[in-house]
Amino acid sequence: MKYALIAAGQGSRLVSEGVKVPKPLVQVGGTPLLSRLFRIFLDNDAESICIIINEEMSEVRCFLEQQQRQLPIPLNVIVKSTPDSFHSFYELMPYLQGEGKFCLTTVDPIFREAEFADYIRTFRADESADALMAVTDYIDDERPLYVKTADNLRITGYASEAYDGLRYISGGIYCMNQRALAQLPLAMEAGVSRMRGFQQYLVDAGLQLRAYPFSKVIDIDHAADVKKAELFLDEQLIK
Repeated sequence: MKYALIAAGQGSRLVSEGVKVPKPLVQVGGTPLLSRLFRIFLDNDAESICIIINEEMSEVRCFLEQQQRQLPIPLNVIVKSTPDSFHSFYELMPYLQGEGKFCLTTVDPIFREAEFADYIRTFRADESADALMAVTDYIDDERPLYVKTADNLRITGYASEAYDGLRYISGGIYCMNQRALAQLPLAMEAGVSRMRGFQQYLVDAGLQLRAYPFSKVIDIDHAADVKKAELFLDEQLIK
C-alpha cells in the first residue's frame, strides 16, 4: 500500500509558542513525528512513501535525505510551498496514481497504533468504499470539521459547525482508491481549495465514503499538545 504525507505547513502556532524545531521533527515521547509515522507505515505494509515539505524546511529536507538512504522502501520527497493541504495533495498525486489504494495523512496526528492497523486492514478488505475516512468523537480542535454519517457509517456530508446529531469530526487521515484520486484534478478545476472542500466534493460526486472511528486523535498544533499526546501514548502502554 502507498502512503502519502502532507508536511508543507508553517507550524506557525508552534513557532509562536517557542518551539524551535519544524513541526515534522517535533518529538513526542522522544521520537520525531516523521520517524513515528515512517515506522507505523512500515509496520502496515508500506510499499512506498511520498511526502511534501515547504521550501523553508532545510532541516527537514536534510532529515529526509538521511531517511532516503535508510528506509527499505522508496521515499519520494517534493519540496514546494503550497497555499493549503489540498494543493499539497495535488502535488503528491503523481506518486499515488496507478493501481491500488493509498493512505494520506498530515504529519501531526497521534493515534493508537492498533486502531490504525485495523483501519488499514479494513480499507484494504473493503471493495465497496471509495474512501475510508478516520473520524473521532474526541474534539480538541479550534476549527474541527464535523462529519455527517448515516447507516453503516456512510458519510453524507461535512459541516464547519456542530449541531444535534453530529458525533464525529475528521481525524485528518484519509484512505482512498484510484476512483477518488481521479476526482482530484476535477476538484481543482472546480475551484476547491481545501481538503475539507475536497471531501465534500467527493460526496457530491456520488462516491462512497465511509467513516472509521478512532477513539482519539490528537493533533500537534500547540506546544501543550505534545504533553497531551505523550500522556495518551503512555496510557496505551499501561493498558
